[in-house]
Amino acid sequence: MEYDVIILGYGPAGLSAAIYAKRYGLNVKVIGRDPGVIAETGEVENYLGIYPINGFELTQKYIQHVNALGVEIENDEITKIEKKEHTFVVNDKHKAKTIIYALGGTKRKLDLQEEKKFRGKGIAYCATCDAAFYKKKIVAVLGGGNSAFESVKILDKFADKIYLVHRRDQFKAHQKLIDQVKSLKNVEFVLNSVVTHVRGDNKVESIIVKDNNNKEKEIKVDGIFVEFGYEANTDLAVSIGVELKNNMINVKQDMSTNIDGFFAAGDCTNGSNVMWQLITAASEGAIAGKAVYDYLHK
Repeated sequence: MEYDVIILGYGPAGLSAAIYAKRYGLNVKVIGRDPGVIAETGEVENYLGIYPINGFELTQKYIQHVNALGVEIENDEITKIEKKEHTFVVNDKHKAKTIIYALGGTKRKLDLQEEKKFRGKGIAYCATCDAAFYKKKIVAVLGGGNSAFESVKILDKFADKIYLVHRRDQFKAHQKLIDQVKSLKNVEFVLNSVVTHVRGDNKVESIIVKDNNNKEKEIKVDGIFVEFGYEANTDLAVSIGVELKNNMINVKQDMSTNIDGFFAAGDCTNGSNVMWQLITAASEGAIAGKAVYDYLHK
């Protein structure tokens, strides 16, 4: 069977694209391994018309909406994309006239020698998932963007003490989040500093932090939450010749790319340089869904 469009990824961009493509009467299939980083998000306070809601609950609403339209969703790892003349082939078995690539981004790692040793033993990447393990513990959150501040808010419900470690003294997070975290009594800011080492035997016991003057100090912690933002998942797109800009998929106004019939949406595109937000990802997905319809009916 050949679909009109296969959508890769079922986060807000992919599922928004699915809704629009289906409502335009297209034969749609969605393939993805998981809903992406939105499912790991704590409280969502800035999504129009839904306030407040947690990221996992919002993801379930997306999926219910798409299911209600009869869109086929297949939970599978995407390992390969090929273009054979005018047909795209995914994982050597799924065929489509067009592709909407919405595979989002992956959380950046700490990139230290000890990271692999302590992953799951004190180094974590999802406060929503793991905060409860640190009840009455001491933790460090690394980063200065929205995800770091959201993590602090989640951890505040469990941890006795939270260090927020950031390499600068200015933050990229929304001011409301910054103000909320600054009002918390158990949070200490460690600014103009980076973590250079993680210490411990079988689990994290402390971090070594170096400031801008190359002075180091040891901070006792039971856990570390790495919140350095995301890298766009572009490898599969690049494998068939899709062009990047600033390490993200270069899209035109209608979310099309340099490859005929190949569209992209969400946090993997250069449109996300403006805002990595749910509402912009969903917007790009909607545009891509409409653009695919227009493309197929030329």
